[in-house]
Amino acid sequence: MDKLTPSLAAETQALREGYAALNRNDIPAFLKVFDPEVERIEFAELPGGGTYHGLEEVKAHVSQARETWAEGSCEPERFIVAGDQLVVFIYVRVRLKHETEWREGHIADVYTFRNGKAIQFRTFADRRQALEWAGVKASDAN
Repeated sequence: MDKLTPSLAAETQALREGYAALNRNDIPAFLKVFDPEVERIEFAELPGGGTYHGLEEVKAHVSQARETWAEGSCEPERFIVAGDQLVVFIYVRVRLKHETEWREGHIADVYTFRNGKAIQFRTFADRRQALEWAGVKASDAN
């Protein structure tokens, strides 16, 4: 397990539980980590990619996206603390309902926290871009 600063240990555990909830399609449990005014930014290349404001928009977006899965998961591989942010390396392996082939890849989610809740949730297709955005040198993340 990655070494954590005490201030983000609880947030890291909450995210671990959140990804487990997402994978079992428990959207309310996934949303527990978010501030009511959360901003969700997903890269434009994804279907439904864009920016979503507030818990209700994020809930609708995540629910709609998750409903397209026939099976699969988003598995956190690593948590990297960057000040008030957590960079989470994710391995995605999903088969959509209308497809027979699996989609898989490595992405990164970056969460910005305030008072124990995520106020921003950004997804990056390129892990190096996520690290750069969070102010972490790739060499420091290894």
